[in-house]
Amino acid sequence: MTKPYTGGCACGAIRYETSSEPIVEIHCQCRDCQKRSGTGHGSYLTFPQRADVTITGDAKNWRVAGDSGNEKVHAFCPTCGTPVYLTFAATPELIAVHATSLDDPSQFNPQMVTYSIRGNAWDTIDSSLQKFDRMPPG
Repeated sequence: MTKPYTGGCACGAIRYETSSEPIVEIHCQCRDCQKRSGTGHGSYLTFPQRADVTITGDAKNWRVAGDSGNEKVHAFCPTCGTPVYLTFAATPELIAVHATSLDDPSQFNPQMVTYSIRGNAWDTIDSSLQKFDRMPPG
C-alpha cells in the first residue's frame, strides 16, 4: 500500500490528505512561482483528481494568469499565510500541492523543471532534471 500524502499550512488550520499518486512532480521557475515562494522557484506535486484529495480548513484563494496565460487559483491559509495548494481554471480536476507543505517532504521526487527560461543563475537546481523553457508538451 502506498503511503498517503499528507500536509498542510504552518499553523495547522488547513490540512490535506490523499492516497493517490502524483502524475507529475516539478520545480517551476515562472515569475509567479518566484514571487510567491520568495526564492527562485516553486516545487509541486500534481494529483490527477481534486476529488481524491481531502482538504480540511478554509483556505483563501486568489487568481492569477500564469506565464502560459491560463488562470491559476492559489489557496493559502488566511491565518499564517502559507501557500498550500493550487488549481487550474482550464483543468479543474487537477490539484497541485506545494512540496514544502508535505508532512514528509522526502516524498517529493522532482522530475523536471518548467519555465527554466525564467530561471536565475543563483537558483541552482539538480542539473540531471529535464528542463523546459515553458510548459512541456502534453
